[in-house]
Amino acid sequence: MTRGDSAYHRAMAEANRQSVLAAGAALFLENGYDRTSLARIAQEAGVSKATLFKQFPTKAELFEATVLAAGSTPDLVPLDVPTDDFRAGLVMLGRAYGDLLMRPEMTALMRTVIAESPRFPELRTRTFDFGTLPVLKALARYLRDAHATGVAEIDDPDTASAQFLGMIASSIFWPRLVHGTWSMTDDEREQAIEEAARTIEARYAAS
Repeated sequence: MTRGDSAYHRAMAEANRQSVLAAGAALFLENGYDRTSLARIAQEAGVSKATLFKQFPTKAELFEATVLAAGSTPDLVPLDVPTDDFRAGLVMLGRAYGDLLMRPEMTALMRTVIAESPRFPELRTRTFDFGTLPVLKALARYLRDAHATGVAEIDDPDTASAQFLGMIASSIFWPRLVHGTWSMTDDEREQAIEEAARTIEARYAAS
């Protein structure tokens, strides 16, 4: 196999993967986890069942990949996050996280996770690696850099990240997820993010 052939096949494999993920997202949201079959996803994606099974041997693995793909949006990651103003950097990243949570497909897929996991052990036992999402990777990098440069004193970036994201999600995401008619204004959302940033700043900013 030549180098060109290898690149071609990698490109085809990635195109097939994206087609499968798009078809999976549409069918999972339309029919739920139980009534969505891998065979139907393969048909809608325009790939063979063998191609699908090669990348996603089980429906649980495909569903996990579908949820993570819905949040894999590098364009949400802010550029030029300030490194000398800890709170301002947190606010910028908090807004990006809020934008991610407000994506309709993220809300819909998380509702599916909550609704389906009690009935399907293969979903209940999976640990979705949300730390791979670009926004959350950017936050983890920001916290590590803040500690390294002395802007903040953060011995455990994972804990600090969970605290920050948890405050934001509990204010702007979970009420919306549980109560479909719940809403908040842009100003209220901004206030929730800024309050979360101030709390983290008060806890971790260097003296």
